[in-house]
Parts: sequence; C-alpha cells; structure tokens
Amino acid sequence: MPHWFWCSGLTMLLQGEEAHQPAVSPSMSAMNTKASSGGEEEASEMRTETLGKSSYSGDVKRGQVILVAYLIATLELTFLFMQMGVMPYLAKSLGLDSVGFGYLQTTFGVLQLVGGPIFGRFMDQFGTRAALILSSASGSAFFLLLSISTSIPLLFLSRLPAVFMHGLPGAQKVITDLTTPSQRADALGKLGLCFGIGIIIGSALGGVLSTKFGIFVPTYVGLVGNLINTMIAIVWIPLQAKPKSDHHMTEHSTSQSGSVFSIREILRLMKFPGVMEVFIVKVFAGLPIGLFLIMFSIISMDFFGLEAVESGYLMSYFGVLQMVVQGLVVGKLSNLCTESTLLRLSVFIFAGVGLGMALMRTVWHYCIVAVPLVFAFSTLGTITDSILTKAVPSSDTGTMLGICASVQPLTRTVGPTIGGVLYKYFGVSSFGYLQLTVNIGLFVYLLKSKIPLREMKSQ
Repeated sequence: MPHWFWCSGLTMLLQGEEAHQPAVSPSMSAMNTKASSGGEEEASEMRTETLGKSSYSGDVKRGQVILVAYLIATLELTFLFMQMGVMPYLAKSLGLDSVGFGYLQTTFGVLQLVGGPIFGRFMDQFGTRAALILSSASGSAFFLLLSISTSIPLLFLSRLPAVFMHGLPGAQKVITDLTTPSQRADALGKLGLCFGIGIIIGSALGGVLSTKFGIFVPTYVGLVGNLINTMIAIVWIPLQAKPKSDHHMTEHSTSQSGSVFSIREILRLMKFPGVMEVFIVKVFAGLPIGLFLIMFSIISMDFFGLEAVESGYLMSYFGVLQMVVQGLVVGKLSNLCTESTLLRLSVFIFAGVGLGMALMRTVWHYCIVAVPLVFAFSTLGTITDSILTKAVPSSDTGTMLGICASVQPLTRTVGPTIGGVLYKYFGVSSFGYLQLTVNIGLFVYLLKSKIPLREMKSQ
C-alpha cells in the first residue's frame, strides 16, 4: 500500500481516540490544581533548602579563605622578623658600619613606603590572589638576593624586591572582601595574633639557625618558605575573593580607574568624608612611640643596660602582649563599643602612655608601660584600618590598605634621624613628653570635630 495511506489511517485513529476521551470533571480539575500547588510548594521548599545549604557552604568557603590569609600573613611575618634578627650580623660581616646599616634600613623603609600605595592599586585592579602571589614571589627574590649577598652593593640590591612585599595588606584585603562591615574590626584584629606569632617564632628561629648552621641559613629558609607561600596563594586563594554581588557593583569603577602608578587616583581617596582626618590621627598618634621603638636597640643598651639575650626576651614579651591584645581583646571591644569610641579611647590611652614613658627609669617600669602601649597601638591600627576601608568604595579598599601600610615605613624612614636627635639632646623622657603632647591635642581634636566615622561602602 502507498505510504500516504498508512499516514492517513494513523491520523484518523489518533483523532478518534481523542474524541472518545472522557471529559475532565471540576472535582478532578481541582485535585490536579491542588497537586500542582503542592508540587510548587515542595519545589519552593527544596529551593529554599538548597539556597540555605549553598549559603552555609559559601560561609564555610569564606571562612577557609580567611584562615589561609591568616596563614600567609603569619609565614611572611615570621620570615621577615627572622631576617631582621640576622641582618645586623650579616651587614657587620660584610664590613658595613652603623651609619651604613642605617642607610640600609632607610632604603628598606623608603621602598616599602613607595610600594604600599602601588601594591594597593595593584590589588584593586588585578585581584587579591594576584597581589598575594606578587608579594610572596617578591619575598622569594628578596631572600634569593640576600643569600648571595657577598658584598655591600649586593646587600643593598637585595632590598629592591621589598617594594612589593606587602603580604599583610594582602591578607587585610581578603578579610575586608569576605567580611561584613560589622565583623571587620574583629577579623582585622586577629591579624595581630599573626603578627605576634611572627615576632616570637621569627626572632627565635633566626637566632637559632644563624648560630648553629651559619649566617646565610635563615635566608635559605626564607627563600623556601616564600616559595611555599606562593604556592599556597595559587592553590587556596580564589581568583576573585570578593563576593559576586560586590564584584558586579564595583567592576565598572575599577576598570575605569587609571594606571597602577597613578598618584592622582591614590590621592583621590583622601577627599572622601572623614578619610584625611582619620588618616592624620593614624599617622601622628603613634609617631613618637614609633620613634622610640626605632631607637630601642640603642636605648636598651645605654639606658636600660640590657644584654642581647635580655633584649630578645623583651621582644618576646612584646610579641605575647600583641597576640593577646589583638587576638582577643580588640575583637571583643569592637563588638561592645562603637569605632568612634575606641578611636578616642586609644588616643587617650596613648597620652597616658606618654606620661608613663616620661617618668620611667628602669626596664621594669617599661614592662608596665608596655601593656597600655601595646593596647593603644593595636586598637588604633585596627580601628583606623576598619574605618578607612569603610569610608571608600569597595573598589578602592586595596589602595586604602596600601596607603595605611605606608605609615610604618614612613616612621622607619624619618625615625632614625628624628629619634637620634631627640635621644642625643633631650634623653629618653623626650619621647614620652612628645607622645603626651601630641595625643592630648589629637584627643581634643577628635572631641570637637564632626568626623563621619560610620561611613559605609555603599557608595
């Protein structure tokens, strides 16, 4: 039979079956509607449960990334303090005198001062993962050059990679990207725990390795350690740490920003409400103490009469205080008090520290003064970083953290000259009186000013 006959017959058969199907009653229609509604509700509940699991999974993922950032910061600080402990001996073995060593330290400070804002811009434009890889790779180059420094020119050359060695601001950027503004001060404060661990382990490790195995062994350990840090950043830090919603909001503004080396883009952040005022407090409140700490190696010998071993014990004491205060105390206080209150409190305590330093005569007095000193120093640093990152758009938090990271290198750059003059002509008490005077002025300024301390990143 022809093909069209079979097709025509099949069509008639199907039409006949449809014509003989029974009509759907209203009750059956209602049952179907209820079944459909029940299915939609069940599907909605399943979607809600899935979203809940996804949210929980996202929280766990963010927590893991933050822990990795803490690990990277701890390792980098450990290796940094390790080389700081052996650097004077290495410089002396190469024939560098105290003046030349001062120039070496100033070179390191200037490079970090210049590199901080540039590194911050790099974070904003290329992401935190790329920035942490750059920092760790620069650390590897730093220790590689240091390990082959058999002459004074090579020793100065080994300082060059320090321009991009900013693992701590990189870890801070991860935290600011992955925490809410209310959680930020607590999370940033816990980086102080990493700092304390770095001081204690790094100082001890550097001394043991250089004494038992040779002056260059700590540099080999630092080289291998920074290579491991680089691998950790590649494997564990996501390509885009910032949540997608924030990323979409800021992608356009970031892409439209200028070059990584644009000074105008860096200075633009100072024009946001409250940024310049808080940054001035950040720089000047701890400056006299910073000058004292830079001169501490000389003060500990001349004024306190300490031996090298005793100075090491005192540094370990500072490390423990730093761990306790920033790891435990600052986070608790940030949940109980507003940031404006903590900022004023830290400046007020800094003024009291200045009075204590002006009156101290023995190392035991200094150990007592060190407790409020570390508290004020840690609280001021954490709270100002939190305030300043909230005061600018989220696309610029990396640059702001880079600017904040330049405060300590600035102190290290100008500190040896100013601190040397103060100590030589006015004595140890001059640091205390300067600290007292500066912070009383800043405290009055904070009480009278109308600084918008609660600016958020919703701009």
